[in-house]
Amino acid sequence: MKTKGINFDTGFLNKGTSTREPFDPEVVRREMQLIRDDLHCTAVRITGGDPDRLEIAARHAADAGLEVWFCPFTNGLTQDELLALLADCAERAERIRRRGASVVMCTGSEVSLFTAGFFPGDTLEERLAVITDPMRVRAAVPQVRARMGAFLARAVELVRARFGGPVSYASLPFEAVDWSLFDIIATDAGYRNAGTRESYPDCMRAYVERGRALGKPVAITEFGCATYRGAGDEAGVGDRRIVWDDQAHAIGLTGDLVRDEEEQATHLREVLAVYDSAGIDAAFVYTFARYDLPHRSAPGVDLDLASGGVVMVLEDPAAVPNRRYPDMSWEPKAAFDTLAEIYEPRT
Repeated sequence: MKTKGINFDTGFLNKGTSTREPFDPEVVRREMQLIRDDLHCTAVRITGGDPDRLEIAARHAADAGLEVWFCPFTNGLTQDELLALLADCAERAERIRRRGASVVMCTGSEVSLFTAGFFPGDTLEERLAVITDPMRVRAAVPQVRARMGAFLARAVELVRARFGGPVSYASLPFEAVDWSLFDIIATDAGYRNAGTRESYPDCMRAYVERGRALGKPVAITEFGCATYRGAGDEAGVGDRRIVWDDQAHAIGLTGDLVRDEEEQATHLREVLAVYDSAGIDAAFVYTFARYDLPHRSAPGVDLDLASGGVVMVLEDPAAVPNRRYPDMSWEPKAAFDTLAEIYEPRT
C-alpha cells in the first residue's frame, strides 16, 4: 500500500457527550509524533465534530510529517448545518495544505446515517433501527440514494471552491456514491467478520477493479476489530457489546468477554495482507485510541475490551508500573506492535 494509515478521533459528539475528553493539544502533538515515528504510519484520518479540534490535530499531524485526511465525522446535524461545517473545514484544510502538507479533504463520514433528513428518524437510535431492519432499509434506500446524490454534489462544489487538494468521502455501500465527483474512492465498510470472511478477498479485488476502471485510487477508511476473544467475527459491530446510558456514556459490557489482544493483532495482520494482495492504495486502521472506553481492572467493566484502539487508555495510569510511555495516559496493545512491524519501511 502507498498510504499506511490510522484513524484519530478528536471527539464524536452524541447527546452532548464527546468520545475524547479531555482534548489536550500537547497530548495530540505527542501522539502524532508517535504515530509517525513508532507506528510508522504515513497518514492519519482525523475525525470528529468540532472544527477547531480537527484543525489542531491536523496541524500537529502535518508537523509530524503525516499525510492528513481531514475528515469531519458529525452526528445529528441538518444537511444545511453540515454543508456550512464542511465549507469551514475546507478553508481550514486549505490553510494546512498551503503550508506544504499533503492533505485530503473528506466531505463527511457516513452522512446518510448520521445526518438528519436521509433516513427516517430524528435521532441516531431511530435511524439505526431502520438500517438494522431489512424490510425498512430496503424501502428507504432509493430515496436515501437520491438525497445523497444531491447532497454530495453540493458538498463537493462547496469544498472545491475553498480547497485545492484531493477530495474524497468516507462512504457506506448502500449510498451508491457518484465517484466521478471525487478524486479518491473511499469506504468505512472495510470490516471483515464471520459473515464476510470467505468473500472478503474477492470483494476487495472488485473494489480495486472498480477504482482502476474510473482511474481513481481506492481507500479503506475503517477496518479492524476490538480486543475480546471472538471480536474478529464481530468486526464492525463491536459497539453492540457496550451498554450505554441515556447521555451516551459507556457504563458496561454485555456478555462474558475475555481479553484477547492477539486476536486483534492477528486480525489486522490478516486484513492488511488481503489489502496488499488486492492492491488497495490506502488503509486506515480503526483506531488509535478510544478515550471513552478506558481499561478498568474490575470484572465486567473493562471497557477497553470493546475498543478497537491499538492503545489501551488507562483509567488510572499511576497504578500501572513499568510503562513504555509514562508521559501518556495509555499503553500499547499487541496490535500496536504488530501494526508497527507491518508498517515499518523496508529497505
